[in-house]
This record gives sequence, C-alpha cells and structure tokens, in this order.
Amino acid sequence: MAAMPDPDPDPIAAAVDKRLTDLEVKASFTEDLVDHLNDLVARQQSQIDLLIREVGKLKDRAPDTGTGGATRDPREDIPPHY
Repeated sequence: MAAMPDPDPDPIAAAVDKRLTDLEVKASFTEDLVDHLNDLVARQQSQIDLLIREVGKLKDRAPDTGTGGATRDPREDIPPHY
C-alpha cells in the first residue's frame, strides 16, 4: 500500500500563503475603492465648478442695491399709504 502524501506538508508555508492571498484580495478591493472615490471626487469638483459659475452669473444679473452687500430692512418696502 502506498503512503498517502500529507495534504499539508508545511503548515507554516500554507498559513503564509493564505495570509498573502488574503492581503492580495484586500489590496485589490482597496485599489477598486480608491478608483471609485477618485471618480466621485472628480465628479463633485466638476459640480462645484459649475455651481460657482452659476452663482457668479446670478450675482451679475442681480440688481446692484448700493448697500455694499448689507441686508435690507423689510419695513422699508412697506408702501407709503400704510
């Protein structure tokens, strides 16, 4: 009868191999996550740039009140017949 080979001849090597495989899987998922987050940040920056341009256009269209950006008192808008 032939002797069956030991399924795990070196348990330390097998443990190291498993840990290395686990680290490679984690590194792969981490790289995918970083790529996804990079795309997300780039998309958000594009949206921020667009919003900054839109706010600039709105400021250009707004009438100049001459108050230097100070808030107006709503009571000043009351019609004179009150």
